[in-house]
Amino acid sequence: MCSMNKNTSKLNFFWFIPTHGDGSYLGSEQNQRSADYRYFCEIARAVDRLGYQGVLLPTGQSCDDSWIIASALAVETERLKFLVALRPGGIMPVYAARQTAALDRLSDGRLLINIVVGGNPIELAADGIFTPHDERYSQASEFFNIWNHLLAGDHVDYSGHYYRVDEARLDLLPKQKSIPLFFGGSSDAGIEFAAKNVEEYLTWGEPIRQVEEKIARVQTKAQAEGRNISFGIRLHFIVRDTEEEAWAAAEKLISKVTDDQIAKAQERFLKQMDSVGQRVMAELHGGRRDRLIIGKNLWAGIGLVRTGAGTALVGTPQQVAERLFEYQQAGINTIIGSGYPHLEEAYRVAETLFPVLKLDADSTQRRNIMSSEFMLSDYGVVRRSA
Repeated sequence: MCSMNKNTSKLNFFWFIPTHGDGSYLGSEQNQRSADYRYFCEIARAVDRLGYQGVLLPTGQSCDDSWIIASALAVETERLKFLVALRPGGIMPVYAARQTAALDRLSDGRLLINIVVGGNPIELAADGIFTPHDERYSQASEFFNIWNHLLAGDHVDYSGHYYRVDEARLDLLPKQKSIPLFFGGSSDAGIEFAAKNVEEYLTWGEPIRQVEEKIARVQTKAQAEGRNISFGIRLHFIVRDTEEEAWAAAEKLISKVTDDQIAKAQERFLKQMDSVGQRVMAELHGGRRDRLIIGKNLWAGIGLVRTGAGTALVGTPQQVAERLFEYQQAGINTIIGSGYPHLEEAYRVAETLFPVLKLDADSTQRRNIMSSEFMLSDYGVVRRSA
Protein backbone atom coordinates (compact mmCIF):
# COMPACT_ATOMS: atom_id res chain seq x y z
CA MET A 1 0.00 0.00 0.00
CA CYS A 2 1.42 3.37 -0.95
CA SER A 3 1.58 6.22 1.48
CA MET A 4 0.08 9.39 0.10
CA ASN A 5 1.97 11.27 2.83
CA LYS A 6 5.09 11.19 0.67
CA ASN A 7 3.55 13.60 -1.83
CA THR A 8 4.94 17.10 -1.65
CA SER A 9 1.76 18.63 -3.09
CA LYS A 10 -1.74 17.64 -4.03
CA LEU A 11 -2.54 16.66 -7.58
CA ASN A 12 -4.60 18.96 -9.74
CA PHE A 13 -7.48 16.86 -11.10
CA PHE A 14 -9.38 17.93 -14.23
CA TRP A 15 -12.23 16.18 -16.04
CA PHE A 16 -13.36 16.06 -19.69
CA ILE A 17 -16.39 17.51 -21.48
CA PRO A 18 -17.30 15.00 -24.28
CA THR A 19 -18.35 17.45 -26.98
CA HIS A 20 -18.16 14.67 -29.59
CA GLY A 21 -20.73 12.53 -27.76
CA ASP A 22 -20.71 10.00 -24.94
CA GLY A 23 -21.98 6.56 -24.04
CA SER A 24 -21.59 3.29 -22.20
CA TYR A 25 -19.95 1.37 -25.06
CA LEU A 26 -17.24 2.20 -27.57
CA GLY A 27 -18.00 1.44 -31.20
CA SER A 28 -21.76 1.14 -30.70
CA GLU A 29 -24.85 3.31 -30.86
CA GLN A 30 -26.36 1.42 -27.93
CA ASN A 31 -26.78 3.69 -24.89
CA GLN A 32 -25.11 6.50 -26.81
CA ARG A 33 -25.57 10.13 -25.77
CA SER A 34 -25.48 12.89 -28.34
CA ALA A 35 -23.34 16.01 -28.10
CA ASP A 36 -26.01 18.00 -26.30
CA TYR A 37 -25.35 21.29 -24.51
CA ARG A 38 -27.72 20.46 -21.66
CA TYR A 39 -25.69 17.31 -21.01
CA PHE A 40 -22.45 19.31 -21.04
CA CYS A 41 -24.01 21.57 -18.40
CA GLU A 42 -24.84 18.56 -16.23
CA ILE A 43 -21.24 17.39 -16.34
CA ALA A 44 -19.76 20.86 -15.79
CA ARG A 45 -22.00 21.62 -12.84
CA ALA A 46 -21.28 18.22 -11.31
CA VAL A 47 -17.50 18.44 -11.56
CA ASP A 48 -17.57 22.04 -10.30
CA ARG A 49 -19.46 20.86 -7.22
CA LEU A 50 -17.40 17.68 -6.75
CA GLY A 51 -14.08 19.52 -6.45
CA TYR A 52 -12.40 19.05 -9.82
CA GLN A 53 -10.18 22.01 -10.62
CA GLY A 54 -11.06 22.25 -14.29
CA VAL A 55 -12.24 20.62 -17.50
CA LEU A 56 -10.66 19.94 -20.87
CA LEU A 57 -12.69 20.71 -23.98
CA PRO A 58 -11.52 18.83 -27.10
CA THR A 59 -11.19 20.17 -30.62
CA GLY A 60 -11.63 18.69 -34.09
CA GLN A 61 -14.11 18.04 -36.86
CA SER A 62 -16.27 15.80 -34.67
CA CYS A 63 -16.48 18.23 -31.73
CA ASP A 64 -18.58 21.26 -30.93
CA ASP A 65 -16.42 24.38 -30.89
CA SER A 66 -14.55 24.49 -27.60
CA TRP A 67 -14.53 28.30 -27.33
CA ILE A 68 -18.29 28.64 -27.71
CA ILE A 69 -19.00 25.77 -25.32
CA ALA A 70 -16.56 27.14 -22.73
CA SER A 71 -18.16 30.58 -22.97
CA ALA A 72 -21.57 29.08 -22.25
CA LEU A 73 -20.38 26.79 -19.45
CA ALA A 74 -18.44 29.57 -17.74
CA VAL A 75 -21.70 31.23 -16.68
CA GLU A 76 -23.07 27.88 -15.45
CA THR A 77 -20.18 27.25 -13.03
CA GLU A 78 -18.43 29.01 -10.17
CA ARG A 79 -14.84 27.82 -9.77
CA LEU A 80 -14.17 25.48 -12.68
CA LYS A 81 -11.26 26.33 -14.99
CA PHE A 82 -11.60 25.73 -18.73
CA LEU A 83 -8.73 24.25 -20.72
CA VAL A 84 -9.70 25.37 -24.23
CA ALA A 85 -8.00 24.32 -27.45
CA LEU A 86 -6.33 27.01 -29.54
CA ARG A 87 -5.24 25.87 -33.02
CA PRO A 88 -2.77 28.51 -34.24
CA GLY A 89 -2.83 27.44 -37.88
CA GLY A 90 -6.52 28.16 -38.30
CA ILE A 91 -6.86 31.65 -36.83
CA MET A 92 -4.91 34.90 -36.86
CA PRO A 93 -3.01 35.72 -33.64
CA VAL A 94 -4.53 39.17 -33.05
CA TYR A 95 -8.09 37.87 -33.38
CA ALA A 96 -7.24 34.90 -31.15
CA ALA A 97 -5.83 37.27 -28.53
CA ARG A 98 -9.10 39.25 -28.52
CA GLN A 99 -11.10 36.06 -28.06
CA THR A 100 -8.77 34.96 -25.28
CA ALA A 101 -9.07 38.23 -23.40
CA ALA A 102 -12.86 38.24 -23.73
CA LEU A 103 -13.30 34.67 -22.50
CA ASP A 104 -10.90 35.21 -19.62
CA ARG A 105 -12.89 38.24 -18.48
CA LEU A 106 -16.21 36.44 -18.97
CA SER A 107 -15.01 33.46 -16.90
CA ASP A 108 -13.53 35.72 -14.19
CA GLY A 109 -9.98 34.55 -14.89
CA ARG A 110 -10.72 30.83 -15.28
CA LEU A 111 -9.30 30.34 -18.78
CA LEU A 112 -6.41 28.02 -19.65
CA ILE A 113 -5.13 27.47 -23.19
CA ASN A 114 -4.38 24.06 -24.73
CA ILE A 115 -2.20 24.53 -27.83
CA VAL A 116 -3.14 22.06 -30.59
CA VAL A 117 -1.19 22.32 -33.83
CA GLY A 118 -2.98 19.28 -35.30
CA GLY A 119 -1.87 15.74 -36.06
CA ASN A 120 -4.10 14.67 -38.94
CA PRO A 121 -3.13 16.17 -42.33
CA ILE A 122 -6.48 15.16 -43.83
CA GLU A 123 -8.45 17.05 -41.20
CA LEU A 124 -6.05 19.99 -41.42
CA ALA A 125 -6.45 20.11 -45.20
CA ALA A 126 -10.21 20.29 -44.77
CA ASP A 127 -9.60 23.39 -42.64
CA GLY A 128 -7.37 24.86 -45.35
CA ILE A 129 -4.09 24.10 -43.53
CA PHE A 130 -1.36 22.44 -45.58
CA THR A 131 1.72 23.22 -43.47
CA PRO A 132 4.07 20.22 -42.95
CA HIS A 133 4.42 18.70 -39.47
CA ASP A 134 7.59 20.36 -38.14
CA GLU A 135 6.82 23.66 -39.83
CA ARG A 136 3.54 23.88 -37.93
CA TYR A 137 5.60 24.38 -34.76
CA SER A 138 7.63 27.16 -36.37
CA GLN A 139 4.39 28.88 -37.29
CA ALA A 140 3.01 28.35 -33.77
CA SER A 141 6.12 29.99 -32.28
CA GLU A 142 5.51 33.15 -34.29
CA PHE A 143 1.81 33.04 -33.44
CA PHE A 144 2.36 32.91 -29.68
CA ASN A 145 5.08 35.53 -29.80
CA ILE A 146 2.48 38.00 -31.09
CA TRP A 147 -0.33 36.58 -28.89
CA ASN A 148 1.69 36.83 -25.65
CA HIS A 149 2.76 40.42 -26.25
CA LEU A 150 -0.78 41.51 -27.04
CA LEU A 151 -2.22 39.91 -23.90
CA ALA A 152 0.50 41.62 -21.86
CA GLY A 153 -0.80 44.96 -23.11
CA ASP A 154 2.01 45.67 -25.57
CA HIS A 155 1.65 47.42 -28.91
CA VAL A 156 3.01 44.99 -31.48
CA ASP A 157 4.79 45.49 -34.77
CA TYR A 158 5.92 42.15 -36.14
CA SER A 159 7.20 40.85 -39.45
CA GLY A 160 8.03 37.16 -39.66
CA HIS A 161 7.85 34.27 -42.08
CA TYR A 162 4.18 33.49 -41.34
CA TYR A 163 2.72 36.68 -39.86
CA ARG A 164 2.95 40.42 -40.19
CA VAL A 165 1.09 42.89 -37.99
CA ASP A 166 1.42 46.65 -37.79
CA GLU A 167 0.52 48.60 -34.63
CA ALA A 168 -1.55 45.75 -33.20
CA ARG A 169 -2.97 46.13 -29.69
CA LEU A 170 -5.75 45.03 -27.35
CA ASP A 171 -7.87 47.76 -25.81
CA LEU A 172 -9.53 45.23 -23.48
CA LEU A 173 -7.10 42.98 -21.60
CA PRO A 174 -7.72 39.64 -19.85
CA LYS A 175 -8.31 39.42 -16.11
CA GLN A 176 -5.31 37.14 -15.59
CA LYS A 177 -1.91 38.78 -15.80
CA SER A 178 -0.65 35.72 -17.69
CA ILE A 179 -2.79 32.95 -19.19
CA PRO A 180 -1.15 29.52 -18.74
CA LEU A 181 -0.32 27.59 -21.91
CA PHE A 182 -0.69 23.79 -21.94
CA PHE A 183 0.64 21.61 -24.74
CA GLY A 184 1.25 17.97 -25.66
CA GLY A 185 3.54 16.86 -28.46
CA SER A 186 5.94 13.93 -28.58
CA SER A 187 8.01 14.77 -31.66
CA ASP A 188 11.39 16.46 -31.44
CA ALA A 189 9.88 19.61 -32.95
CA GLY A 190 7.02 19.51 -30.45
CA ILE A 191 9.34 19.16 -27.47
CA GLU A 192 11.51 22.02 -28.73
CA PHE A 193 8.39 24.17 -29.00
CA ALA A 194 7.23 23.19 -25.51
CA ALA A 195 10.58 24.02 -23.93
CA LYS A 196 10.43 27.58 -25.24
CA ASN A 197 6.74 28.44 -24.99
CA VAL A 198 4.51 26.60 -22.53
CA GLU A 199 3.90 26.43 -18.80
CA GLU A 200 2.59 22.85 -18.66
CA TYR A 201 3.55 19.90 -20.84
CA LEU A 202 0.96 17.14 -21.27
CA THR A 203 1.54 13.49 -22.09
CA TRP A 204 -0.93 10.75 -22.82
CA GLY A 205 -1.07 7.81 -20.43
CA GLU A 206 2.00 5.87 -21.47
CA PRO A 207 3.72 3.33 -19.17
CA ILE A 208 5.57 4.96 -16.30
CA ARG A 209 9.08 4.43 -17.72
CA GLN A 210 8.14 6.11 -21.00
CA VAL A 211 6.60 9.01 -19.12
CA GLU A 212 9.75 9.39 -17.02
CA GLU A 213 11.91 9.45 -20.15
CA LYS A 214 9.67 12.04 -21.83
CA ILE A 215 9.63 14.29 -18.78
CA ALA A 216 13.42 14.11 -18.59
CA ARG A 217 13.71 15.14 -22.25
CA VAL A 218 11.38 18.09 -21.84
CA GLN A 219 13.01 19.20 -18.58
CA THR A 220 16.46 19.14 -20.15
CA LYS A 221 15.30 21.23 -23.10
CA ALA A 222 13.41 23.69 -20.88
CA GLN A 223 16.33 24.14 -18.49
CA ALA A 224 18.57 24.92 -21.45
CA GLU A 225 16.13 27.76 -22.22
CA GLY A 226 16.23 28.92 -18.60
CA ARG A 227 12.63 27.85 -18.02
CA ASN A 228 10.71 25.59 -15.63
CA ILE A 229 7.78 23.53 -16.90
CA SER A 230 5.08 21.62 -15.04
CA PHE A 231 3.72 18.28 -16.27
CA GLY A 232 0.31 16.71 -16.68
CA ILE A 233 -1.09 13.43 -17.96
CA ARG A 234 -4.29 12.56 -19.86
CA LEU A 235 -5.90 9.30 -18.69
CA HIS A 236 -9.22 7.50 -18.61
CA PHE A 237 -10.39 5.92 -15.36
CA ILE A 238 -12.24 2.70 -14.60
CA VAL A 239 -12.44 2.57 -10.81
CA ARG A 240 -14.55 0.00 -8.98
CA ASP A 241 -14.81 -1.46 -5.48
CA THR A 242 -12.95 -4.62 -6.49
CA GLU A 243 -10.32 -5.34 -9.11
CA GLU A 244 -12.55 -7.97 -10.70
CA GLU A 245 -15.38 -5.46 -11.14
CA ALA A 246 -12.99 -2.94 -12.67
CA TRP A 247 -11.61 -5.31 -15.28
CA ALA A 248 -15.12 -6.55 -16.09
CA ALA A 249 -16.17 -2.92 -16.68
CA ALA A 250 -13.17 -2.42 -18.98
CA GLU A 251 -14.09 -5.46 -21.05
CA LYS A 252 -17.72 -4.37 -21.18
CA LEU A 253 -16.69 -0.96 -22.54
CA ILE A 254 -15.17 -2.52 -25.68
CA SER A 255 -17.47 -5.56 -25.87
CA LYS A 256 -19.29 -4.22 -28.94
CA VAL A 257 -16.18 -3.10 -30.83
CA THR A 258 -15.67 -5.21 -33.96
CA ASP A 259 -12.41 -6.36 -35.48
CA ASP A 260 -13.25 -4.37 -38.61
CA GLN A 261 -13.65 -1.19 -36.56
CA ILE A 262 -10.27 -1.81 -34.93
CA ALA A 263 -8.55 -2.41 -38.27
CA LYS A 264 -9.98 0.77 -39.81
CA ALA A 265 -9.10 2.87 -36.77
CA GLN A 266 -5.52 1.58 -36.61
CA GLU A 267 -5.02 2.22 -40.32
CA ARG A 268 -6.17 5.80 -39.81
CA PHE A 269 -3.90 6.30 -36.79
CA LEU A 270 -0.79 4.93 -38.47
CA LYS A 271 -1.23 5.90 -42.14
CA GLN A 272 -3.30 9.10 -42.19
CA MET A 273 -1.96 10.90 -39.13
CA ASP A 274 1.50 12.40 -38.68
CA SER A 275 1.28 12.72 -34.89
CA VAL A 276 4.19 11.00 -33.11
CA GLY A 277 2.15 10.75 -29.92
CA GLN A 278 -0.72 9.04 -31.76
CA ARG A 279 1.71 6.53 -33.27
CA VAL A 280 3.04 5.75 -29.79
CA MET A 281 -0.51 5.20 -28.52
CA ALA A 282 -1.28 2.82 -31.40
CA GLU A 283 1.97 0.90 -31.01
CA LEU A 284 1.30 0.20 -27.32
CA HIS A 285 -1.14 -2.54 -28.33
CA GLY A 286 -0.68 -2.91 -32.11
CA GLY A 287 -4.45 -3.24 -32.60
CA ARG A 288 -4.49 -6.57 -30.75
CA ARG A 289 -6.99 -7.44 -28.05
CA ASP A 290 -4.46 -9.74 -26.36
CA ARG A 291 -1.95 -6.91 -25.78
CA LEU A 292 -4.12 -4.40 -23.95
CA ILE A 293 -2.55 -4.62 -20.50
CA ILE A 294 0.58 -2.52 -20.96
CA GLY A 295 1.51 -1.86 -17.35
CA LYS A 296 0.30 -2.44 -13.83
CA ASN A 297 -3.39 -1.40 -13.87
CA LEU A 298 -2.74 0.35 -17.22
CA TRP A 299 -5.05 -0.76 -20.04
CA ALA A 300 -4.94 0.32 -23.70
CA GLY A 301 -8.35 -0.92 -24.82
CA ILE A 302 -9.81 2.53 -25.44
CA GLY A 303 -7.04 3.23 -27.97
CA LEU A 304 -8.26 0.39 -30.18
CA VAL A 305 -10.72 2.81 -31.75
CA ARG A 306 -10.32 6.20 -30.10
CA THR A 307 -7.87 8.85 -31.27
CA GLY A 308 -5.76 10.70 -28.76
CA ALA A 309 -5.77 9.42 -25.19
CA GLY A 310 -6.22 5.67 -25.43
CA THR A 311 -5.25 4.28 -22.03
CA ALA A 312 -7.07 3.87 -18.73
CA LEU A 313 -6.10 3.12 -15.17
CA VAL A 314 -8.19 0.13 -14.11
CA GLY A 315 -8.59 -1.12 -10.54
CA THR A 316 -9.71 -0.31 -7.03
CA PRO A 317 -9.41 3.22 -5.67
CA GLN A 318 -6.27 2.23 -3.77
CA GLN A 319 -4.65 0.57 -6.81
CA VAL A 320 -5.39 3.55 -9.06
CA ALA A 321 -4.12 5.95 -6.40
CA GLU A 322 -0.87 3.99 -6.21
CA ARG A 323 -0.36 4.30 -9.96
CA LEU A 324 -1.09 8.03 -9.84
CA PHE A 325 1.36 8.39 -6.98
CA GLU A 326 4.02 6.76 -9.19
CA TYR A 327 3.28 9.23 -11.99
CA GLN A 328 3.44 12.07 -9.48
CA GLN A 329 6.83 10.90 -8.27
CA ALA A 330 7.96 10.98 -11.92
CA GLY A 331 6.99 14.66 -12.11
CA ILE A 332 3.27 14.73 -12.97
CA ASN A 333 1.18 17.24 -11.03
CA THR A 334 -1.96 17.54 -13.18
CA ILE A 335 -4.35 14.73 -14.07
CA ILE A 336 -6.85 15.22 -16.89
CA GLY A 337 -9.28 12.37 -16.51
CA SER A 338 -12.33 10.96 -18.19
CA GLY A 339 -14.54 7.88 -18.10
CA TYR A 340 -17.53 6.45 -19.94
CA PRO A 341 -20.16 7.73 -19.49
CA HIS A 342 -18.60 10.96 -18.28
CA LEU A 343 -21.32 12.15 -15.92
CA GLU A 344 -21.58 8.97 -13.87
CA GLU A 345 -17.83 8.34 -13.88
CA ALA A 346 -17.13 11.90 -12.71
CA TYR A 347 -19.15 11.10 -9.60
CA ARG A 348 -17.54 7.68 -9.17
CA VAL A 349 -13.98 9.02 -9.41
CA ALA A 350 -14.70 11.90 -7.04
CA GLU A 351 -16.51 9.76 -4.50
CA THR A 352 -14.14 6.78 -4.47
CA LEU A 353 -10.72 7.96 -5.68
CA PHE A 354 -10.54 11.53 -4.36
CA PRO A 355 -10.64 10.50 -0.69
CA VAL A 356 -7.66 8.16 -1.22
CA LEU A 357 -5.78 10.94 -2.99
CA LYS A 358 -6.76 13.43 -0.24
CA LEU A 359 -8.58 15.49 -2.86
CA ASP A 360 -11.87 16.00 -1.03
CA ALA A 361 -13.99 18.87 -2.29
CA ASP A 362 -13.34 22.31 -0.89
CA SER A 363 -14.98 22.94 2.47
CA THR A 364 -17.28 25.53 0.91
CA GLN A 365 -18.77 22.76 -1.24
CA ARG A 366 -19.37 20.30 1.58
CA ARG A 367 -22.98 19.97 2.56
CA ASN A 368 -24.96 19.10 5.65
CA ILE A 369 -25.85 15.44 5.57
CA MET A 370 -29.20 14.33 6.98
CA SER A 371 -29.52 10.79 8.25
CA SER A 372 -31.50 8.51 5.97
CA GLU A 373 -31.61 4.92 4.84
CA PHE A 374 -27.99 5.43 3.67
CA MET A 375 -26.76 6.41 7.14
CA LEU A 376 -26.27 4.47 10.37
CA SER A 377 -27.00 7.37 12.72
CA ASP A 378 -30.35 8.22 14.24
CA TYR A 379 -33.17 9.22 11.88
CA GLY A 380 -33.63 12.93 11.43
CA VAL A 381 -30.30 13.99 12.91
CA VAL A 382 -28.34 16.41 10.77
CA ARG A 383 -24.61 15.60 10.60
CA ARG A 384 -22.30 18.45 9.72
CA SER A 385 -19.13 17.54 7.90
CA ALA A 386 -15.87 18.84 9.31
